[in-house]
Amino acid sequence: MDSLAILGEDKRYFPPTHEALVEPNGLLAIGGDLTTERLLNAYKLGIFPWYESPNPILWWTPNPRSVLFLNELHISRSMRKILKRKEYRVVFDKDFSKVIEQCASTRKSYGGTWLSQDMQQAYIDLHNIGIAHSISIYDLNGALQGGLYGIALGKIFFGESMFTITPNMSKVALIELVNILTINNFQLIDCQIETNHLTSLGARCISRNDFETLLKTFISDDTRESSIDFKNSSSALN
Repeated sequence: MDSLAILGEDKRYFPPTHEALVEPNGLLAIGGDLTTERLLNAYKLGIFPWYESPNPILWWTPNPRSVLFLNELHISRSMRKILKRKEYRVVFDKDFSKVIEQCASTRKSYGGTWLSQDMQQAYIDLHNIGIAHSISIYDLNGALQGGLYGIALGKIFFGESMFTITPNMSKVALIELVNILTINNFQLIDCQIETNHLTSLGARCISRNDFETLLKTFISDDTRESSIDFKNSSSALN
């Protein structure tokens, strides 16, 4: 920890990403805050916060990086059957607080605590200004069954967390997300760290350098948010 950069009041400053540690993979800096300004500056550089409260905030930029190019989405035969039955309803960009609370609750059940109240509020603040978005999957009786949330900047969606109550509903949420992002001319989803769950859906790892090139290509310096027209999705509820 002694070799890590300590963030101060300058919300624009992050050390060069090549200074990130190899072990633990991608740990770059410590401290700072979770204000909207700092978070936006971080994500544009491919940096994200991940820490366990009450410890200090830790900032990460792993190498390699797990990403899902929208045209590489893989839908298994079994998932196609679930989608075809359509025994669920999709709500885009509503119930954001409920989605993030459920993501936090799911992590706690597995012993994780990184989605602290401070973290939740930071992303709720981003949602309130049109930057963070959610997808909720409900059964036909109106009970929440799965979902995810993340940040949209330029033509990249930065996936943050997902949950499932009924098997496969987080996969349904991701597939529905890819559909609406494709309609809105997005290019990829940042999955951050490789997992079997996301790899099974088509995510793959690329180098940090390649990821940062994509950031420069699809996010301009003055980008503050991305417009996503959820009404154009056949799955969206009005």
